Amino acid sequence: MISSRMHSLIAGWLLVMLALAFPANAENPFPQMSSDIAEDYSVTKDFADYTWREEMIPMRDGVRLFTIIIMKKGAADAPILLSRTPYGAAGWARRNVSQSVLETVPVADRELLADGYIRVFQDVRGRFGSEGNYVVTRPLRGPINRTETDHATDAYDTIDWLVKNVTESNGHVGMNGSSYPGFLALMATVDPHPALKAVIAMSPMVDGWRGDDWFHNGAFRQSTFDFMAWVTASKGMGSLVPMGQRDQYREFLDTGSAGDFARKWELDQLPFIRKVMDNPAYNEWWKLQAVDRLLAGRELTVPTMLVIGQWDTEDSYGAPAVYKALEPSDVRNDQIFYVIGPWRHSGVLHDGSALGPLKFPGDTAREFRVKVQKPFLDARLRPDTQPADIPPVLTFATGANEWRERNVWPAGIPTPYFLAEGGALSPEKPLRAGSDQYLSDPANPVPFMQRPASFFGSDRWHTWMLADQRFVDGRPDVLTYVTPPLEQAIEIAGQPRVDLFAATSGSDSDWIVKLIDVYPPEIAHEPMMAGYQLPVSMEIFRGRYVDSFAKPRALTPGKVERYRFDLTDVNHVFRPGHRIMVQIQSSLFPLYDRNPQTYVDNIFHARSEDYRISTQQILSGPQAPSSIWLPITSPEN
Repeated sequence: MISSRMHSLIAGWLLVMLALAFPANAENPFPQMSSDIAEDYSVTKDFADYTWREEMIPMRDGVRLFTIIIMKKGAADAPILLSRTPYGAAGWARRNVSQSVLETVPVADRELLADGYIRVFQDVRGRFGSEGNYVVTRPLRGPINRTETDHATDAYDTIDWLVKNVTESNGHVGMNGSSYPGFLALMATVDPHPALKAVIAMSPMVDGWRGDDWFHNGAFRQSTFDFMAWVTASKGMGSLVPMGQRDQYREFLDTGSAGDFARKWELDQLPFIRKVMDNPAYNEWWKLQAVDRLLAGRELTVPTMLVIGQWDTEDSYGAPAVYKALEPSDVRNDQIFYVIGPWRHSGVLHDGSALGPLKFPGDTAREFRVKVQKPFLDARLRPDTQPADIPPVLTFATGANEWRERNVWPAGIPTPYFLAEGGALSPEKPLRAGSDQYLSDPANPVPFMQRPASFFGSDRWHTWMLADQRFVDGRPDVLTYVTPPLEQAIEIAGQPRVDLFAATSGSDSDWIVKLIDVYPPEIAHEPMMAGYQLPVSMEIFRGRYVDSFAKPRALTPGKVERYRFDLTDVNHVFRPGHRIMVQIQSSLFPLYDRNPQTYVDNIFHARSEDYRISTQQILSGPQAPSSIWLPITSPEN
């Protein structure tokens, strides 16, 4: 065994040998220690078929926005298509993946790039590569926003720079985007730049309180927590609430109110979450940010196409709300266009050949992009192109799986189907009064999907709105009303409307109504769909807003109230042999926060003792004709 003294002698001898081998004035043959991270690695070879530019475009207040400009080599006299995003322009346009332009952009852009479009992606102010402060739904200049800039001015300044500095362009610009980018595309139509000739807003976020991301008719969507942690916890891409892969149903239930959840996970540190919790009712703060309200009083100058998926899990309200606001001003029926496809949220940008259990005849999303989107843009961004023959309204009739071209929307005639005691649903009004009741227990809320429940990051989130509802049918806190098997097809085209006469033993309550297509119990050619309960349209309503969204009030225990609200926009065919079903319940958890069923001023601050079991009563008959109004039409209408 070598002693410590011997170790020291050997070490000293080695140092002497190294000094003799490498004198102080000799060149060191070993490389100096330095970082192995390259300052920049970007390989676009000479044989690449595209050019790539990155610019910091100045806004009127001096803030610069990071912008990526992509085009095929040799582009000239080309139209520009701009998308603005909070999700990272560099995540959409992918450098260093290929020398082919078609591989650098999302699949939804390939036909456009192949045909010579100049594609532009931009980070909104305060996000990723852009300077400035990020505000989630930056209001227009006015009472809330006292600066000189907003999303409308940023779009204007960006377009102005592009037409002056992208010499390959023809000076015509279009904008498109889905979800938040759809909201940004619509904001560009407020005092638009003269070069903006067309806008396509897909699944746009329009009113976060009435029926898009944050609330639906006053009920808070707890998925907001994950989204805000993802988008506002850092300038770049954040993470979801760090609770791991646990069942969100159990996590939210054990934690308490939505406010308790925010405090547990320190989400109340996020400024937007604090704003939401401080504004639970539909006050002026929400109204001044509602895009449909902002656009309703303005002159139509930019042709706009509004696109929505029939099973949009995030922004089902926006597109139909803007269409309702703008269509009356389109006197020639050639400025506002509306499209409903058989898609999930932003599904128009992806493969559209199937959705959950439903299979369609071909890729319906690509069919729209090639046959509708591109001709719509070509006709407005390329002056020498003939006008496209695109109908004002284009919808995909699920059930029949056919596209419908229409001049007006809604196309159906509202027709009541009445609820009757014992679970019947019929176009005939019941002749005698009746009622059905159930116990709603906040400690055992009805799940919105089969457990384990989760929000983002799974295909189950994308398709929960068309999941088989047999997983809750038969629960004692879910009422079911159903027709006999249909003898002939019934097509609906519009928003089904709920007219509900109901009472609760509590002082507040939620009401969820689902319209369902019940498949026959046996289907030889499609056995997996036998007995399937396919949701066609659904919505929630928070009872405290029965009189006014701005002025909530306590419900009187036992008093019958009348609740009228719309379900989501649909075009669907109930086929012969199928049945029409309505389900009613008082929770849809954990997507929506639990109603304590005891009136409190702000449900975010409800205490555990506020959550109480309530008896819910649905009335029917001549004096209280609870019903669902179906917009019934025929393919010719």
